[in-house]
Amino acid sequence: MLMRTDPFREIDRLAEQFLGTTARPAVMHMDAYRDGDFFYAAFDLPGVDPESIDCTVERNVLTVRAERRRPTDDKVELVAAERPMGLFTRQLFLGDTLDADELEAGYENGVLTLRIPVAERAKPRRVPVVSRGNGHKQINA
Repeated sequence: MLMRTDPFREIDRLAEQFLGTTARPAVMHMDAYRDGDFFYAAFDLPGVDPESIDCTVERNVLTVRAERRRPTDDKVELVAAERPMGLFTRQLFLGDTLDADELEAGYENGVLTLRIPVAERAKPRRVPVVSRGNGHKQINA
């Protein structure tokens, strides 16, 4: 039989108030970075069924939802319940510099990775300078 003694029970109770409980899971952890012409967001979702993951984009707001469930078989006896279960949700506000229409998502080894291209209008570009005659530069509109 698995026995658990916890001398820090009160600290755990306080942590659950701020970080989440099984009834109200904590936020899903994320890393975000830019690599060249792409922006990446990686979410830790171990033990989540890929079919339960839902990614939507509406007006530059990306919403990720996923659900982790406990076994529901009547023969299963729950001995310890420390892993957060339930619905996890995270929203990201995407700037106009990202092309949300071309967003790609993949799930591997418990990590959901989103790949969002940087919009063409946000990429650095060279601006030609035109000179007209006597050394004055003119801007063409």
